Amino acid sequence: MNLNAERIIKMNLTRIFVNVLNASRTLNTLDPGTIDKILIMVSEEAIKNSEFIIAENNKDLASLDKSNPGYDRLLLSHERIKGISSDIMNVARMKTPLGRILTENIRPNGLKISKISVPFGVVGVIYESRPNVTFDVFSLCLKSGNACILKGGSEAINSNSAIVTIIRNVLRKFNISPDILTLMTGDRDETVKLLNARAYVDLLIPRGSKGLIDFVRKNSTIPVIETGAGICHTYFDEFGDKGKGRDIINNAKTRRVSVCNALDCLIIHDKRLEDLGFIVEPCARSNVEIFADKKAFKALKDKYPSELLHAATKDSFGTEFLSYKMAVKTVRTYEEALAHIEKYGSKHSEAIISESTERINLFFNQVDASSVYSNTSTAFTDGAEFGLGAEIGISTQKLHARGPMALEELTTYKWIIEGNGQIRK
Repeated sequence: MNLNAERIIKMNLTRIFVNVLNASRTLNTLDPGTIDKILIMVSEEAIKNSEFIIAENNKDLASLDKSNPGYDRLLLSHERIKGISSDIMNVARMKTPLGRILTENIRPNGLKISKISVPFGVVGVIYESRPNVTFDVFSLCLKSGNACILKGGSEAINSNSAIVTIIRNVLRKFNISPDILTLMTGDRDETVKLLNARAYVDLLIPRGSKGLIDFVRKNSTIPVIETGAGICHTYFDEFGDKGKGRDIINNAKTRRVSVCNALDCLIIHDKRLEDLGFIVEPCARSNVEIFADKKAFKALKDKYPSELLHAATKDSFGTEFLSYKMAVKTVRTYEEALAHIEKYGSKHSEAIISESTERINLFFNQVDASSVYSNTSTAFTDGAEFGLGAEIGISTQKLHARGPMALEELTTYKWIIEGNGQIRK
């Protein structure tokens, strides 16, 4: 690439960033009712244009083998589009997160000081596969008064472009600048330029592999909220109910293996090894490969299909499989289970199966993760399941947002100070 071409691309990207920033300021004039009408129409247009979306999605899927874990993350079907449409409607029904009075007080000198929720302004989201994210990010950003710049992966370019076209057509019908939703379709160099667009973008959210998230965190000059990898554990305690455990483990592992809340490692107390075969039996029907430590391997040797049972290696633990694979770790004590989670977890979702209230409360208090469960599946770590309408990601950090991020997490605040001639001595 010659220097003149590089300069043209840089100028074009700068113009794009300026346009998004300018468009974001027009959102301040939109009333909540209009925003809800836009979202309702987008929800309806998603259903009306299902065939178009699926046809474009099939172009992306053509380059992937169905056995590839990424295939399921990329797939859009009529059923999934209906679910996406429903999530958008749920966002439309929710109260606006803007203009909330977070605190308010009147000082002795008569000054009235209020803290009010406001949008960030421009939110950038860098993500891989999962074109449903395009709909989710737009609906949450619009409802929270933010413009958004999306940088999807090349593997989903046709799907994302189709979705953005549908949404921008709706925006034009409401005489709203389509620049409030901008899709960047270039290569990694374009991503780097987005990471350095500090003058135009207020917040970056990466969604995808650990490699992508690490790259964004290390190279961004813009504040980043990490939506980290989901290395999820479920600990079957010595006081666990094996019937509950059987259903929970199967659901957490097999419901949808390609998402971040899927189970990666079953930790079992050695006093309950005799129940391990019963607990994981349903997983065999889904051809789940198990990588078991020595004790668990011995307990499963004649109780689980031999072609699906493997001896665990050091790489079996701390791995986000995103496929029909699961590690099994045996522990002698509850404290050993905690230590394993601390060492190998990603602070996403962790669960305990136990009938001991004392043990459950200890687990809630001691496990460091964004979502901590007892006697249920980690598959529930999802904005819609939490009653948030949808989600823009699962934050695994502790600053500003943690867990499923939705409308409230896409706002910041400012102080409003009202006076009547006061001056400071």
